[in-house]
Formats: sequence, C-alpha cells, structure tokens
Amino acid sequence: MASPRMRRLASDYEAVRGEFSGHPLVTVVPVGFTPPETYQVEYRVPGLTLDGDIPKYSHLHRAELRLPLSYPREQPYCVPLTPMFHPNISDYFCIADYWFAGQSLVDTIRKIGDMIQYRIYNTKSPLNATAAYWAEKHPELFPLQGSVDLGVPEIDISIG
Repeated sequence: MASPRMRRLASDYEAVRGEFSGHPLVTVVPVGFTPPETYQVEYRVPGLTLDGDIPKYSHLHRAELRLPLSYPREQPYCVPLTPMFHPNISDYFCIADYWFAGQSLVDTIRKIGDMIQYRIYNTKSPLNATAAYWAEKHPELFPLQGSVDLGVPEIDISIG
C-alpha cells in the first residue's frame, strides 16, 4: 500500500502531465524516478532579467521544483535556472506568500509563471531589494506587456 506522500506525488505527476502536456508556453520535464520529486520547468512568457544595471525583457525562463520529504506539509523548493529580475526571486522563488499544503503542483507551476510575468509580486518582503525598489518606482509596467494566464492555453482558431 502506498504512503499518503507517494499517493500525493503520483497525483501531482498525473495532474502536471495532463495540464502541461503540449502546452504552448510551459514545458515540464520530470527528473528521476516516477513519481518524480523534482521537475524542471521552462516558461516561454515575458519576464525581466538584467543587462548590466538595466532591466530588459526575456521570454525564456527555466526553474526547478524540488519536493521535500515533508511535502506537501512543506512547500516545494523552487530555484531559477536562468537569471531573473524580480523582487521575490533570488537564489530561490519566495512562494511562501502563496503556498498552502492543499495547493496542487499544477497551481504552483502556474504561480511561478505569474511571478515571472509580474502578475504576482510583493515589494514589502523582497529577496531582491533592488528589484523591489525598481518595481515600486514602475508599477505602471505590471503585469508585463504580453503577459498571459497560464491556466488555459491560448488556442488560435480561424474560420475560413
């Protein structure tokens, strides 16, 4: 009989496969055994990185999500694999403001995508003080131009 944690890992794995298989903007790759405890995620959405001291748009972002032994009681550990300029992203993503034990891994993947696009950010509790200061000075830029809701993939339909 599988443990509650293994059942949760398996459930999350199936949900992630179902939600993001073939998604035009998000690619999720499980790492290791099935059900995986680590996922690498590629986002093709607008975000910011630094060019010297100047924020610039970037449309390709990678992150790794690691599920700790106490998951889901403990939040996933999410780290950027590409540079990102965001108040709540440094060596890791601060998802504590948005995490709860009943949240699905699909929702966590979406929230990270929302963070990258500045659809979600918190300048009052920053990991990157420079990005927080910059974001407070430029609220008119958010969410970033071209940002998308990752909940439902956009479908291009034309009627001839």
